Amino acid sequence: MNASTLRRLLPVAILLVGLAIFLLLGLERYFSYEMLARHKATLTAWVAAHRVLAAIAFMLVYAVMVAFSLPVAIVATPVGGFLFGTWPGAFLSVVGATAGSIAVFLAARYAFRDLFRARAGTRLARFEEGFRTDDFSYLLSLRLVPIFPFWLVNIVPALLGMRLRRYVPATMLGIAPAAVVYSSVGSGLGLVLKRGEQPDLGIVFEWRILLPLMGLAALSLVPVIYRQLRRKRET
Repeated sequence: MNASTLRRLLPVAILLVGLAIFLLLGLERYFSYEMLARHKATLTAWVAAHRVLAAIAFMLVYAVMVAFSLPVAIVATPVGGFLFGTWPGAFLSVVGATAGSIAVFLAARYAFRDLFRARAGTRLARFEEGFRTDDFSYLLSLRLVPIFPFWLVNIVPALLGMRLRRYVPATMLGIAPAAVVYSSVGSGLGLVLKRGEQPDLGIVFEWRILLPLMGLAALSLVPVIYRQLRRKRET
């Protein structure tokens, strides 16, 4: 492996090493609802006294969680709703998650895109061309319905040549609805923790929530379907 390849792999290696250290040291225990219940009075008092600093810190921590694909990121949005309220918490979560996603996107593109294209050859070129024509709509639909792992949806657009300037707004718009749902769950987190319970994060997969998200995802694909039908008529 030459020096150029090592340099390309370095960003991804850093993210993977960070994830490994987090898991090996068992640091997830510090990002649990039990820990929040234990320290919620101190934490809420600090947030109330330093709201701007707390908001910046929250976004930075969220970005790190997403960038390193830490298995505790799903806890962050409800906590944001608990600390800042539904709408501010959702906004801060979207910004933090998007920042972390950008780090993964850039690392994957820098490390693997050329290798991926070299291995896939002409087959990828044809698929990539089709994806890039409607990449915004495709990514938006994938973000709206949280079926695929978040880290995977961060990586695939990078390998298929999506532009960062399109990736960012599609990510922000796509994750916003679920962020509002999770943040609203977190806004009532104080009472839930007081009862010694944990919030139901599976709420996003209930039909009353999932159906509207699926509807939005379907609407986001309308331009794709329209363009494909127009091409067929023209050929």
